[in-house]
Amino acid sequence: MCVQRTLSNGRLSGFVSGLGAASADAVYGALVAFGITALSSLLLDSQTAIRIGGGLLLVYLGVQAFRAEPAERDESPTDAQSLAKDYGSTFLLTITNPVTILAFVSIFTGLGVGLSGNTLDAVALVGGVFLGSALWWFVLSTAVSLFRTRFTDETMRLINRVAGAVIVGFGVFALWSAI
Repeated sequence: MCVQRTLSNGRLSGFVSGLGAASADAVYGALVAFGITALSSLLLDSQTAIRIGGGLLLVYLGVQAFRAEPAERDESPTDAQSLAKDYGSTFLLTITNPVTILAFVSIFTGLGVGLSGNTLDAVALVGGVFLGSALWWFVLSTAVSLFRTRFTDETMRLINRVAGAVIVGFGVFALWSAI
């Protein structure tokens, strides 16, 4: 979605989309790092409902992407409402992925995070997760924007179809795994 939005709407739209994912990563990282096991357990106990909701959201977003015609490439600044929508949709997409919380629990447990009770260490780790993820999205959206003008409408249409099909596939997988 970040790449597609960068190609259609510019680097800022792609980067803000990535910040939505980075924020969701930071939320899950904070849950684990600060040892909020009750909430982590609740999320793990609700993973079937989360998978169904996330799967349906993915299928919807995938169908929308598949059906989308190439957007007009607009170099003018993106309005705040569009950026908020870009951010919110990728935040929801990431936060409804139960694999994310499982990954954080596994990685942080393996590293012994949260066992020491040191708040400063937890804050530094969560900040590092967010900044590392944000840096990745910045680099990706910047790199894609450099080649943006080389894509024809037909290439953009193909990218929309492939991205839509992949997103629907992930949605179907999430729904299947909930069964």
